[in-house]
Amino acid sequence: MKIVLKHLTKQFISRHNKKEIVTAVNDFDFEIPDGKLIGLLGPSGCGKSTTLNLICGLEEPTEGRIYFDDLDVTDLPPENRGVGMVFQNYALYPHLSVRQNIVFPLENLKGEQKLDRESMNQRALEAAKLVQIEELMERKPNELSGGQQQRVAIARALIKTPGVLLLDEPLSNLDARLRLQTREQIRRIQKETGITTIFVTHDQEEAMSISDLIIVMEKGVLQQMGEPQEVYSKPVNLFVAKFLGTPAINVFDGYIKKHKVYIGKEVVGERKVSDQEVYVAIRPEAFVPDTKGKFSCEYDRTETTGRDTSIVTHHEKCISDYDIRAIVSSDAKIVTDKNNLIRFRLKDDKVHVFSKVDEKVI
Repeated sequence: MKIVLKHLTKQFISRHNKKEIVTAVNDFDFEIPDGKLIGLLGPSGCGKSTTLNLICGLEEPTEGRIYFDDLDVTDLPPENRGVGMVFQNYALYPHLSVRQNIVFPLENLKGEQKLDRESMNQRALEAAKLVQIEELMERKPNELSGGQQQRVAIARALIKTPGVLLLDEPLSNLDARLRLQTREQIRRIQKETGITTIFVTHDQEEAMSISDLIIVMEKGVLQQMGEPQEVYSKPVNLFVAKFLGTPAINVFDGYIKKHKVYIGKEVVGERKVSDQEVYVAIRPEAFVPDTKGKFSCEYDRTETTGRDTSIVTHHEKCISDYDIRAIVSSDAKIVTDKNNLIRFRLKDDKVHVFSKVDEKVI
């Protein structure tokens, strides 16, 4: 099912100042293709969950419309939208078995939609098999691991065969290993069912690893939408560049003079624009140790993480809140000069330049 948001806006009255209006979602205008998994990504408080609540009907928009395919669902109640919702805290009934939790959404169906007990149990078993928990049907939630409980919640959302599946921070309560396993399960389930899915997270690695498209938000405003690698490789502004990537991108004060991009007195690229001060952002994987390289940093230490080596350095023009990190191959040769400087050759496509006026890409 295709989801179209047209100029969607949601405003609240501030809890602290009744005269202040807080805009949680600001003029969202985009289309989510049918059958895709979308990662809705941004820092805490950026409006991700509010957007999800608007789509499922738990919140009413201040302005704008919501369409599922060509049907305007803006004024439809949640139960009539054909949406499955999975929350961060699982929201399972502790006194019910796994089977009873999964079946629960079917219990309240009426009229022609009402099912007999055998049909409901069959649907529950099919949903359980999809998330690979069919052997746990008679257990109670407190007898399950966090990952198993989350899969029960997903099965419960799927049992009504929704046209849209909404996942609100579904992995936040899981440890690192379970997060990895569960996100792979989510991707497999989405591929098998073909349900249009929106996956809300503040973890950019999660979003980039399983999404067909990602949407990056900040302060209620859509910053960029596209395929994960495209957004990572071609950020439209400094916020997107800084938000995506682990380790984070390295940001420097720089300037452009006669089409050459400088950090300090060293040339790190070219841009055919007028002379101006800029931010220069360099991905950790852009640095290649090279004694003839044009860019130099003060060497601090080397951290080895197995497959890769992280060279930690400093530079007086770096404005990041953390040390500069260069990710290089574990067999890279690291050479410093008599002033403890290490020189790098930079990969051009990993060096991004942003205006100091509006922080948009140059």
